[in-house]
Amino acid sequence: MAAPGEEEDVMARYRSPLVSRYASAEMAYNFSERKKFGTWRRLWLYLAQAEKSLGLPITDEQIQEMEANLDNIDFKMAAEEEKKLRHDVMAHVHTFAHCCPKAAAIIHLGATSCYVGDNTDLIVLRDGFELLLPKLARVISRLADFAEKYADMPALGFTHYQPAQLTTVGKRCCLWIQDLCMDLQNLERARDDLRFRGVKGTTGTQASFLQLFEGDHSKVEELDRLVTAKAGFKRAYMVTGQTYSRKVDIGVLAVLASLGASIHKICTDIRLLANLKEIEEPFEKDQIGSSAMPYKRNPMRSERCCSLARHLMTLVMDPLQTASVQWFERTLDDSANRRVCLAEAFLTADIILSTLQNVSEGLVVYPKVIERRIRQELPFMATENIIMAMVKAGGNRQDCHEKIRVLSQQAAAVVKQEGGDNDFIARVRADSYFSPIHKQLESLLDPSSFTGRAPQQVAKFLKEEVRPALIPYQSKMGGKIELAL
Repeated sequence: MAAPGEEEDVMARYRSPLVSRYASAEMAYNFSERKKFGTWRRLWLYLAQAEKSLGLPITDEQIQEMEANLDNIDFKMAAEEEKKLRHDVMAHVHTFAHCCPKAAAIIHLGATSCYVGDNTDLIVLRDGFELLLPKLARVISRLADFAEKYADMPALGFTHYQPAQLTTVGKRCCLWIQDLCMDLQNLERARDDLRFRGVKGTTGTQASFLQLFEGDHSKVEELDRLVTAKAGFKRAYMVTGQTYSRKVDIGVLAVLASLGASIHKICTDIRLLANLKEIEEPFEKDQIGSSAMPYKRNPMRSERCCSLARHLMTLVMDPLQTASVQWFERTLDDSANRRVCLAEAFLTADIILSTLQNVSEGLVVYPKVIERRIRQELPFMATENIIMAMVKAGGNRQDCHEKIRVLSQQAAAVVKQEGGDNDFIARVRADSYFSPIHKQLESLLDPSSFTGRAPQQVAKFLKEEVRPALIPYQSKMGGKIELAL
């Protein structure tokens, strides 16, 4: 322990890796004490300004004094006051009043603690979405460029993680993009659905403000409207208890959890493709994959995304349980929980989006490996084409089917039991029965003839759905991102 008066060694205390290791500076600031308490002071200013404009005896001098001290926060004094009072809002009321002696009497006039607490939370949630949305748009944009580049490149598809019909590298990427586009819409909707708690009083009845304005309901309604507008919201919740409904937090964390699920799926696919050596995430010149195995190129960025996305997906359970036990107008068992889960959800979403952007900007494709895997599996997939070609050449469908069944099982035995390459086509070439179509075999095995409308689907999807969704974010697309760690 540090001696009294000595500067504390920050490395001797636990620090959340979400902030100390991963998160962006702007998202860390959004959930910082400085942002929180600075917003409290602004909310007290908005309230005083609105009350003054509606006729309460508040002077210009008091307003100017508050304006001059919005960011002049004595955090040490506030901490000492909170330790003494056991009440964080009153501690900051006293701290603000200390540097605003003329305005001290009207700071927090008629308000309850949730006036600053809940309204600040809603501002921070809104601003958190404003930070996440351009980052998500950038990831979609980078993946769209990748999908467009590889729209025509055939690749082996997988269902049940077993070889299936061919797709293209670009079409598979569009499956990822479509999920992220849904997330973009969900985040936009969640942001736009947020309202302000406004000026509602201790149990949401506005009784204290009705008393201040001597029973004038229109002035109380106008006060609520004015403060809501000053905070940058178009609407306030019409009814609240002491707090805004905690179902709002469920909606916020649900869309972030859904984003986590999308990113987990994308990065799992990338990890599987890395094992197949078809696609890899970027790997830096001096990067070490393993302390014991120098040859390894572990997909650590994708693994980080999966690891943190797993955490993000679980956080929605907190507001679900909190909302279910908010007795009557409110209980305080929400407070400590919300301090953790709301911040962690946005910080985690911020981190995985930045990491996925880095991955999507440096994806490496290995066409030769992809081609080789196609050659291993395509002969079996081409059997129906071979049967149809033989029938057109005058053969009997049932006889051809039996011939192919025998040859394909022989080829499968070579692959599975001997570890050899798929020699099915060589067996077809060696069998005189198939001589009528020997010259057609190359065209019958052209991978591009097995990808259906995948290239056309990519082009249409990117043009009609993806690019238009990104238009609002064009000015914020920015350059490439480099990870700090």
